[in-house]
Amino acid sequence: MSRIGKKPIEILSGVNVTLAGNTIKVKGPKGELGWSFPQGTDVSVKDNTIVVVRSNDEKKNRALHGLTRSLVANMVDGVTKGYQRVLDIVGVGYRAQVQGSKIMLTLGYSHPVEFVLPEGITAVVDQKQTQITLSGIDKQKIGQVAADLRSLRKPDAYKGKGVRYAGERLKLKVGKTGKK
Repeated sequence: MSRIGKKPIEILSGVNVTLAGNTIKVKGPKGELGWSFPQGTDVSVKDNTIVVVRSNDEKKNRALHGLTRSLVANMVDGVTKGYQRVLDIVGVGYRAQVQGSKIMLTLGYSHPVEFVLPEGITAVVDQKQTQITLSGIDKQKIGQVAADLRSLRKPDAYKGKGVRYAGERLKLKVGKTGKK
């Protein structure tokens, strides 16, 4: 039995959960999320808790049991608290600016890079224009947007210049040594 899959998910006050077939919709103070869970798993709501049960012990269903529970728990957390992801921009002249639903990034290329934020994701840039804070209710979407922004200029292996996650540790390579 999946250790994660068998844990019940507590429904906090202000959160409304509806089930229709194999679709679950979670509505809370920050917004609404919906997801179609896979066949072989059953989601039920009992006494302010959500319980995920698998129909049989086939390998596929065992693999999806804990995943389904985690995704539903992330939906409940997202509509109540929301999620944040912080990116740091490191490099001389590297900066970001938010213009409506776009982020304008200066990353050392010959032109500024324009990144359009998807619906439901908001970005805030700090005073120094070197830190981007992404926020929203969908954990998967936040992670994908952060990965897309990081891929515009990955951290350099020698100096560490580029876009990185806050708290990301880089192992920098040593450069050339001078002649003796």
